[in-house]
Amino acid sequence: MPTLATSPDADVSVWPMIIDGRDAYAADGALTEITSPSRPGLVLATVPRGQERDVDLAVEAALAAQPGWAASHFTVRQRALLAAADLIEENAEELARLTAHDTGNALRPQARPEVASLVALFRYFAGLAGEFKGTVLPAGDGQLQYTRIEPLGVVGAILPWNSPLMIAGMKLPAALAVGNALVVKPADEAPLTILRLGQLLNTVLPPGVLNIVTGPGPTVGGAIVRHPGIHKVSFTGSTAVGREVARVAGERLAHVSLELGGKSPSIVFPSAATPERLTDTVRGLLLGMRFTRQGQSCTAGSRLLVHRSVYESVLTELKTQAAELVVGDPLDEATDMGAIISTKQFQRIVDYVHSAKDDGVDVVLDGTGLVEDTETGGLFQGPTILAGVDNASRIAQEEVFGPVLVAMPFDSLEEAVAIANDSPYGLAAYVWSHDLDEALTAAARIESGWVQVNQGGGQVVGQSYGGYKDSGVGREFSLEGAIAAFSQIKQVNVRVGVG
Repeated sequence: MPTLATSPDADVSVWPMIIDGRDAYAADGALTEITSPSRPGLVLATVPRGQERDVDLAVEAALAAQPGWAASHFTVRQRALLAAADLIEENAEELARLTAHDTGNALRPQARPEVASLVALFRYFAGLAGEFKGTVLPAGDGQLQYTRIEPLGVVGAILPWNSPLMIAGMKLPAALAVGNALVVKPADEAPLTILRLGQLLNTVLPPGVLNIVTGPGPTVGGAIVRHPGIHKVSFTGSTAVGREVARVAGERLAHVSLELGGKSPSIVFPSAATPERLTDTVRGLLLGMRFTRQGQSCTAGSRLLVHRSVYESVLTELKTQAAELVVGDPLDEATDMGAIISTKQFQRIVDYVHSAKDDGVDVVLDGTGLVEDTETGGLFQGPTILAGVDNASRIAQEEVFGPVLVAMPFDSLEEAVAIANDSPYGLAAYVWSHDLDEALTAAARIESGWVQVNQGGGQVVGQSYGGYKDSGVGREFSLEGAIAAFSQIKQVNVRVGVG
């Protein structure tokens, strides 16, 4: 494993790509520096700045390896995925600390749980490797009619920077379990965790089954989307880029699944904000807001809708709990919120908040004043809570992708649902109510692919995950998601009893 710089004076290693089971470097030798969000002056490592030719080589390797991988007995793929899960678990602390360095996500509340989820996903899909079964259709005498579930071939997986290991866990083991090979592009801002994961996986996978190419999105990602040897593109990222992925891949009718942006509502009804329940409900709201990932999450409950009768009490408790979150070095065990991924994203969040202030919103809590840590120069922002927000405003409609929560009151279930659905997005939603009829009615009417009731972080391995509307196309994280995303169905008709 290459070494990681942990001080400005440390040597900076080159972390190679992986093509056909071997270390690989960009065709022209170009490199990109990877810096730490919590220490922007520190170059952690350099990675190859891949080109279209490097994607070609990775696809060639995947095309050569995939037929043999698909033809192997499912128990072979199962054992490989279980061995991969064991390796990840054995190296969990290293991967968690690398995640904290790479993404700025805090070690204790975010990075370690993310690695644990990755282990669980590999074990889950290993268990499903033998469950990709077809059906036999009743067809009468002289006919045997059955279906086969077969892999698509080579999958191009394009990963985001906010939670790279978790998203890799949604795509890689599912695609591998069915019998696909992969060409993976990590995010430009946070490629190191995926490169290290690839090193581990390539000790248990045949050469060429998993290939990783680093480099700029338009160059490497674009080459993956356009390549005729890529049969499926699985993309997680912004809605704007997702639209372009769908357009380009659609020109050659490649399979596409897209997990995109969100502006998820959290709806609080009076029964969830009684004096005895208020503390726990607000704790759940903070969890749903994904403050442990600095709000850099597509499922963040970033629109807070509160019944007018409990609006002020919820905001008061929310301010108290949010202000207690510890913001700072992601490698510090005491830290609740780490660093914003990049200077560009940092400034984007500040600009959204300043624009909202100019529009006259009420500032309940302002975390944008925490511009930088005096010791590390890190890109830190604390929780920001804005009230008196119009749902039609830019800050309520657009995905900020930062620790910014906007609050607004409502007077009835119908109004709450109308506000919740008045959004181009539909990825996640959160309903807080101890009236069962009220809770289930709201859950049924909200236009969202994932609704949680009375909890902010209840995602479990095996549930389908994906969005409505502009939040994406397709499902992941489950058996039905893997079948839909990474396989195709073949119908076979046989005439029997003749001759």
